[in-house]
Order: sequence, then structure tokens, then C-alpha cells
Amino acid sequence: METGIHTMSDLFDQLGLPSDEASMTTFIATHRTTAVNFTLPDVAVWSPAQAKFLREAIAADADWAIPAEQLSQALGCGPGVTR
Repeated sequence: METGIHTMSDLFDQLGLPSDEASMTTFIATHRTTAVNFTLPDVAVWSPAQAKFLREAIAADADWAIPAEQLSQALGCGPGVTR
């Protein structure tokens, strides 16, 4: 049964990315500078399917919106924006 609460690790899994702590830390460190001044779905690291998932999850304020906001903040996306 799904609880509706997703973690950052769950989000990385959903995006098809390695989701262990070291891999997530490396991903964030590697892509942090490319994310500045972009909304999360518009960062150039995503495939079209990943960007679509992020855009839809955020727009629907779905269960994924919380870890998406956390990832947005960790990547240093535009000032507090995910949309």
C-alpha cells in the first residue's frame, strides 16, 4: 500500500537515477551550477520524460511535489521556484 509520502531517494528512483546517498550527493554536486536560474523541470539534465514527470508532479501538487521541491532547493534552482 502506498503511503503518499515520498522521499528524495524515491524521487531519484522514479526518475531512473541511482538513489543511494552517495549517488544523490554526487548528482546534486555535479549539476548544481547548471540549475541556477532555471525551474526544476527546465534544468538541462533531464530527459523529456523526466522533465514531463517533474512538471506534472509539481503542477498537480502531487505527492512527488515535496521531494521535487527539496531537489530544487538542493540544486539551487531559481529563487524558490519549482514551477
